[in-house]
Amino acid sequence: MGSDADQHDTTNARGARQPLVLAVDVGTSSARAAVYDARGRELVETDARAQREFRATPDGGAEDDAEAVLSDVVRVVTDAHARADALSLEISSVAVSCFMHSLVGVDAQGRAVTPVFGWADTRAVSEVPALKERFDERTTHARTGCRLHASYWTAKLAWLRRTQADAFSRVARWLSFGEYLLARLCGAQAASVSMASGTGLLDVHRCEWDKEVLAGLNLKREQLPRLAADDETFALGDDFAARWPRLRGRPVFPVFGDGPANNVGAACVTRERVALMIGTSGAMRVVFEGDAPDELPASLWCYRLDRRRTSVGGALSDGGGLYEWMRETLALTLDDERIERELAAMRADEHGLTVLPFWAGERSTGWNAAARGAIIGLRTSTRPVEILRAALEAVALRFADVARDLEAFAPGAEVFSSGGALRHSRAWTQVIADALGRPVNLSRAREASSRGVALVALERLGAIKDLTDAPAPVYETFTPDAAAHALYREALARQESLYRAVIDRLP
Repeated sequence: MGSDADQHDTTNARGARQPLVLAVDVGTSSARAAVYDARGRELVETDARAQREFRATPDGGAEDDAEAVLSDVVRVVTDAHARADALSLEISSVAVSCFMHSLVGVDAQGRAVTPVFGWADTRAVSEVPALKERFDERTTHARTGCRLHASYWTAKLAWLRRTQADAFSRVARWLSFGEYLLARLCGAQAASVSMASGTGLLDVHRCEWDKEVLAGLNLKREQLPRLAADDETFALGDDFAARWPRLRGRPVFPVFGDGPANNVGAACVTRERVALMIGTSGAMRVVFEGDAPDELPASLWCYRLDRRRTSVGGALSDGGGLYEWMRETLALTLDDERIERELAAMRADEHGLTVLPFWAGERSTGWNAAARGAIIGLRTSTRPVEILRAALEAVALRFADVARDLEAFAPGAEVFSSGGALRHSRAWTQVIADALGRPVNLSRAREASSRGVALVALERLGAIKDLTDAPAPVYETFTPDAAAHALYREALARQESLYRAVIDRLP
């Protein structure tokens, strides 16, 4: 099996085969699949991935074709299956994590009649004022865990009903892409409470669709997928079982939200550990066993990992995507190593710039989808790499704002980070540690969400007793610099002042 298999033996001390999980992670910019062993370690020879991007439209849209995304998922599963077959690996189950908050309408035959609208689609912002008149946002937020915001189904459905009435009328059922994927692979119409909790339509306390929100949207319960039991599994349909014989008859778990799954993969499943992730976007969350809180700060959301476990946190729409936008737009042609050296050589806040990192709108902490990015303090001497550094610092300052409110749910928690953007930029990881004023432990695991759903599957299979028993990935600790932290406290105050002057004045 090669060097990695030597490290990851698939048999136990008695020679019995250990369960292996094929984990699939569907993101807005990529699809990935790989096999994980009974300790949650990736068998890297099986890794397969495909890159893609949601289409960005000038009016704020972020959408993709459901069949095109499905095709990418099928391709990576096919590649990973072929590699597992070459290694004679016996797959025990299939687990999937998927980007949250997406929306796609399907007809009675299950065919998509709308694009997949992603969380970054802000076109529904026009519906938010009317929603705030129709619903009491404080109580709705407390029940559903979600603000009235363009990223959630509440606003998207109202917008589609008003602007695309013909397509809306042809929709028999509304799904996220996770449910669409499960339906196509297994013929099942079911959503996990994990995915449903990211819609804004689920009562996160009762773990059932919220009657008040559905009534306010004039939506019938039959127009939504049924909610799967936590221990429910499905089987591949005949076509895909024939294509992937090693997966024939294997249990396929309901699709999990990639956010809570990321916490599991980062070994952050108690109040003592907070997960901070930066991929295309960013999030900071705590996952713990127990019910959803009765009250939430306006800045945070509440989702579910399953019916036993709750997730509370905040999300930023701009993360690694902003980094890439800066590199392309500012024509930063330096290689990655040179950029890293220059970023690391700068002192905290020395560029004199103040940035509002809302290129893709704002979620936490103010939840204004109409917010847009701003850069203040430019001079003729300002260099492109200084603007990039200022943007990375600005994202870190937003995380400091989230961390302040998250403290009530995870007091004194350690911070564990993951995500491709941080793995590729040690300088940014150090900036975040300095901005938070707390050590940041950077995971060396390549894919926390994939590892997370593999661990959930292993728990359901009985291979591990509890998620807290799973071995933690290896981390590298970044220690904050006290002087830099003091400078970032001043920078955060300056950023908040600019926010009040600009964003708070938006309608």
